[in-house]
Amino acid sequence: MDAPMEIKVPLNETKVMVPPPPKPTLDLSKLPEQERIRIQHQRMHEKHKGHEAMHAEMILILIATLFVAQILLVQWKQRHFKSYQMATMFGMWVIPVYFCLTMHWTRFLIIWALFSFFTSIIVYKATRKPLPGTTPRLVYRWFYTIYKISYGLGIIGYTIIMFTFLGLNLILMIKPEIAMDYGMVFLFYGLYYGVLGRDFAEICSESMASKIGYYTKTGLPGRALEPYICAVCGLTMRIPDEDEEGSERIYQLSCDHRFHEFCIRGWCIVGKKQTCPYCKEKVDLKRMFKNPWERPHMLFGQLLDWIRYLVAWQPIIFLLVQGSYYILGLE
Repeated sequence: MDAPMEIKVPLNETKVMVPPPPKPTLDLSKLPEQERIRIQHQRMHEKHKGHEAMHAEMILILIATLFVAQILLVQWKQRHFKSYQMATMFGMWVIPVYFCLTMHWTRFLIIWALFSFFTSIIVYKATRKPLPGTTPRLVYRWFYTIYKISYGLGIIGYTIIMFTFLGLNLILMIKPEIAMDYGMVFLFYGLYYGVLGRDFAEICSESMASKIGYYTKTGLPGRALEPYICAVCGLTMRIPDEDEEGSERIYQLSCDHRFHEFCIRGWCIVGKKQTCPYCKEKVDLKRMFKNPWERPHMLFGQLLDWIRYLVAWQPIIFLLVQGSYYILGLE
């Protein structure tokens, strides 16, 4: 009887698959803040490793969208200014409210509701036919008050931010993040309501001027201007005595036409008109407002025009960019 054959398997040919031990989970909450930020930053780089081409494509889409949108907005503004103005004002009025609703910022919503309520009353009065003689003065007083408040808030916010950058907040024992938050809030309120009030004031200026009859967009005035009649509000101007206090001052332009103080301020500064309401002669704002403390108001008005694009159109442009990313499958 033959003995059983033994088959020897070389040890070097035997492969045993042993699974690697599981990596221990790292609890980031127990690490110091700097170490936690470093690990999160490292994980983000590992996640997006090899995505350089996709990132370059996303940047090109963003730049192209911004460039095309800017051209379209400029052409729209030049060809159809009225519709552009209304669309911009609607965006300025609604878009920040949407973000505040999602963020539950009740303070802004309350102030926005109060501003919208009183401004809607003013706009309603300015668009009535026939237009009462006291309405233009009421409208210009309201918007000029809003303009001065927004200007003051903007200056306060900017001052707080600059003092924080210089470290002066430490003298008052205020943390930099708290001081910067207050500065940004004041600056935002000043710029936002300054732009919004300016747009409403311009619409009211056009509507009231066309109804009063002294001003027309083209051609000669609708009727002759009597002496000591304000061509903006249509009311009689009374020359105040030198010792009289509380009376409204009267401004006379280079064309010799005279206006109430609040009427011409509202027309030139708030309503963004730089021509005489009656004869359309160019108004020299520096000559009309000789006080140097009043001149920054005109510069501030130009700043408000630059902010309008950032608030009204920038969110829409970024929404279009995100939509393009989603359609192309970019993350």
